[in-house]
Amino acid sequence: MAAIIELKYFNTFWLKKIKAITNVVPGEDPVISSYDSSLRKVTLDLIAGLSKNQMNVGQSTTITYIVGIDTIVWQSSIESIDPSGFYFIVKSGPPVAFVPNGEKVTFGKITDFDNIPKAYIGDADADVDWLLEESRIRGGYNNTSVDFGVKAYLVEEDPKQRHRFSSLIHSGIFNSRTGVNQTNQFSVAEDITRTIDPANGSIQKLYAEDTNLIIFQESKVSKSLIDKDAIYSAEGNASVTSRNLVIGQNVAYAGEYGISTDPESFAVNGYRKYFTDRDQNVVCRLSMDGITVISSYGMTDFFRDKLSTATGNIIGGWDAHNKQYVLTIPQPGVIGGIDVEEAYETIAFDETSKGWVSRFDYFPNQIISLNNNYFTTKQGKIYQHYTLASGAEARAVFYGEQKPSKVTFVFNGGPSAVKNFQTINYEGDSGWIMSEFKTNTDSAFTISAATFAATLAQMQNSLLINNFKLKEDKYYADLVNSSPSQNGEVVFGRSSSGVKGFFGEVTMSMDNSGVGKKELFAVSTGFVQSS
Repeated sequence: MAAIIELKYFNTFWLKKIKAITNVVPGEDPVISSYDSSLRKVTLDLIAGLSKNQMNVGQSTTITYIVGIDTIVWQSSIESIDPSGFYFIVKSGPPVAFVPNGEKVTFGKITDFDNIPKAYIGDADADVDWLLEESRIRGGYNNTSVDFGVKAYLVEEDPKQRHRFSSLIHSGIFNSRTGVNQTNQFSVAEDITRTIDPANGSIQKLYAEDTNLIIFQESKVSKSLIDKDAIYSAEGNASVTSRNLVIGQNVAYAGEYGISTDPESFAVNGYRKYFTDRDQNVVCRLSMDGITVISSYGMTDFFRDKLSTATGNIIGGWDAHNKQYVLTIPQPGVIGGIDVEEAYETIAFDETSKGWVSRFDYFPNQIISLNNNYFTTKQGKIYQHYTLASGAEARAVFYGEQKPSKVTFVFNGGPSAVKNFQTINYEGDSGWIMSEFKTNTDSAFTISAATFAATLAQMQNSLLINNFKLKEDKYYADLVNSSPSQNGEVVFGRSSSGVKGFFGEVTMSMDNSGVGKKELFAVSTGFVQSS
């Protein structure tokens, strides 16, 4: 008599590989160590960072290699992988007689799946390399299943990935009070998308303000009404009405300005939003009266030149301490034939003055304001500005580096007359130096900081030294000409009294090294008109 033995329990599992296996992503750029043109065998150096679960012997892939100005594309197969490196055989592609060693190659997509990479024990990505597709008790149809969570399944006619760079999409509602959380639901049966005009470029920044969503595209700024819509009358007047619609009508702001590809330049204070448009070389402010080009406040040429040559991300932020919009524009720089990584322009815009009032000597990675304090980040560290360390007196220390302070003025009284500037005077604290005074024709010697005489001999000696002297709470000094002789002059150069020209430009400086707070209230000059 035959006996049937039934197994009470056995499990069946179906594992599905979910990690992207179509791309080969080495941890480092591989370089060629040798090339055998007869065998078409290319050997690569050790690649410590190579993801082993993305490579396997026998896989076919594309290899791109640049020879001079030509780009060579090989179809190849991986022949060997070991701790010392690996090599591949070129199956098809243009022959190359000589390949210099040390040149980099780039892997493309895997072109066959006959040798799917397996998860290596101990590999960092092994635990996320596979998905449990099926797990049933006894493996029968509709039998009890081991729970492995909810899976989303949707049949689409066109399952290819699409990049909708100018569209918005929203999920279901979220209500923390009632416990409703539908943020993972995107129902195709509902109207959950809103497409903005793609002619204005991709969407770079979204900012929610009241019940509107402000959308910053590359060349346009607009707003979408939230839970409402606008109905226009025959006269063109708009009336807003409630509507059961998450993203309502899109309304564009006047002006063909956008945020280009610099969403990092965005900053907000109250109802004012600041951003840059690199493509049009302007800095803009979005307020209740629309878009205003604030770079035109005396700085049109500056921003035209700096924004057009910007080499990286433009960083913007709001300084809550000084109530200013701070903007950093990275610039290309070369010193001694070597590229300088951190060439930049950092400037500040003040709404009270309606102008760009300061230039700073620091290049932040990010700008943050919190509780009226101003912070910036640099290389993973956060720094607070407008504060001193305990017992410290040094000012203008940015990221541990001491910086000087400089202020430049232009004297242009009687612009049509040739003047002889004879003195330079300033009101403020001691220690300021006139580092430069020049006109359209002449220049003056540098005048050092003020010194204080304690004895009669020191007073007599100080009269013979051209530095700032204190008199009636003002510092003054004589301007001594340092220009060479000019044709037709009877008294010229150092023998001349003062500096001649239509206008004068002076730069006052302070080294800030342990001197504490040093203020500069006013700078003036005494001049006479030349005959």
